Amino acid sequence: MRSISTADGRVLAVEEWGVPDGVPVVYAHGTPMSRLARHPDAALFADLGIRLITFDRPGFGNSTPRAGRRVVDAADDIATIADHLGLDRFAIFGVSGGGPHALAFAAVHPDRTTRVATLASTAPCDAEGLDWTAGMMESNRLSAAAALRGRAALEAHLAETESADLRELLPEAEQAVLARPEFQQMLSAAYAEALRPGLQGWVDDELALFGLPWGFDPAAITVPVSLWHGELDTVVPVAHSAWLAARIPDAVLTRAPGAAHVGHFDATAATLRWLLDRS
Repeated sequence: MRSISTADGRVLAVEEWGVPDGVPVVYAHGTPMSRLARHPDAALFADLGIRLITFDRPGFGNSTPRAGRRVVDAADDIATIADHLGLDRFAIFGVSGGGPHALAFAAVHPDRTTRVATLASTAPCDAEGLDWTAGMMESNRLSAAAALRGRAALEAHLAETESADLRELLPEAEQAVLARPEFQQMLSAAYAEALRPGLQGWVDDELALFGLPWGFDPAAITVPVSLWHGELDTVVPVAHSAWLAARIPDAVLTRAPGAAHVGHFDATAATLRWLLDRS
């Protein structure tokens, strides 16, 4: 881990995986996760020659909290990390709650983005024409409702689930993937690290995702975009990625009929190969 300072005096915690001198790819973790979240098979990054860069969003792990942050604010944090690491243009992808943050970077810094991908991403909470919580599991519907009532209500709701095993928070459709030992080990460590300093990162992330406009228009993204979503997903229903695909000019949506939310792990290899494709 390395600590990178921002212009406003915060610290961002960054981790690197894969090939040190490989092709840089930045990854935005899900919610609530941390810089320790990534595909657990190290050979995947080595075989593709990828230098994977992960980071804690503010309030998670070792990154300084930033109360009131919006999704768009991640764009300049990622740019700060890239500047520190000497990265010019690079690919970026995000999973679940990390998807909007990856899209934010592409929207704000198109000159620095080669390609952007999302796996099981949420749509904006104010998405016109989208019934945002339709088909969504109960705990996320309750989180969305609490976020609209404000920080105190969301803190109270998340405090009730903080001590639960990560697997208990997800529906039955996710359990086959979660039962794999390598995924259990990685996700447990990433989840514990995310919440080690407390709930603030989780609260701020869900307020940004569930209760506030993103601060940018997905239709303004000009770089190639790949969207993947499992059709059995009840954590974030596939309608969210369908909404994004209909609005982002150069976007392609892959719908996986037999996959649920954490099925994104099985889609990671194909996503990484697409991100590296310069044709």
